[in-house]
Amino acid sequence: MTCECCNDEPQEYEVGKPKDEKPTRQELKVARWMKSNVPIKKTKFMNVNVEYFSSGKALDALMNSKFAQGSKPLFADREAAIDFLDGMLAHKLFHRAKKVPVSEQELRRKRKEGEIETEEQKKKRKIRLVMHPEQIFEDGHEAYIWIYDPIPVYYWFLGIFVVLISIVICLFPLWPPKMRLWVYYGSVTGAGFLVFILALALFRTILFGIIWILTLGRHHFWFLPNLTEDCGFFESFKPLYKYEYRGKDYKPPEKKSKKRKKDKESDAEEEKPLIKNEISTPEHEKRKISESESVSSSQSSTGKDFEFIDDHEAKEALN
Repeated sequence: MTCECCNDEPQEYEVGKPKDEKPTRQELKVARWMKSNVPIKKTKFMNVNVEYFSSGKALDALMNSKFAQGSKPLFADREAAIDFLDGMLAHKLFHRAKKVPVSEQELRRKRKEGEIETEEQKKKRKIRLVMHPEQIFEDGHEAYIWIYDPIPVYYWFLGIFVVLISIVICLFPLWPPKMRLWVYYGSVTGAGFLVFILALALFRTILFGIIWILTLGRHHFWFLPNLTEDCGFFESFKPLYKYEYRGKDYKPPEKKSKKRKKDKESDAEEEKPLIKNEISTPEHEKRKISESESVSSSQSSTGKDFEFIDDHEAKEALN
């Protein structure tokens, strides 16, 4: 009989599937460094705003970092970095996504729903991210969506500060008499100021109504017009008044059509000039595109769930 623990033969593990499910300290250290130094892009993935990075840019940054320098570097070469990142992917610090071109039919549908594009954006290629069936790390222009989202350090300090303030307030009966008196005066002052603002808002409304009734709606006089507007504290008291005369010749200003706000976090890169208007898509690739549209049909119609890429990345996405 032989005991398994006495067997000197090395144990083999599948690549990309480490024995431990939790990431190591070294992997978390590399992940924190990547979150701060590797360029990211933002888009929508399954109705959720996500951040993703390109595998080639991540490897370039790591090979120029402290992890690839020194007498005993963590990454001796690019292949070692790929193996390490593959382990991070298996530990679910990020996952691989597939770039799928957006069909013209879907773009037309989104334009009908009210999304307005500039001329420059119309010339750029549009892709969306879907889940990749092969969860491995590869070099190139592959997209990897971040799952690891560490809590910032200042969140901890802010939480501790809120807890301490709550404890101090609960101990109010134990405060010195002078401090309790100051708090009382402060609360009375704050309540008085609030009552003053409410009374001022009521007064300006009554004043506007009286002038409007006496002039049969021709004179519109607002005292402190920005008092109840969504603006800063000091801006609420500027200007002092606003006056408009609306006689028979008065024409109301035309309301400009409000354009839907564009998603500033979505990626937009300049496209290199093409010889032809579009890259010819093989028949089997068209089938893949149609299948990806059925998968992404559950995505939100509000906000952009695709991005703009250059011609080079578009070729990579079609391969």
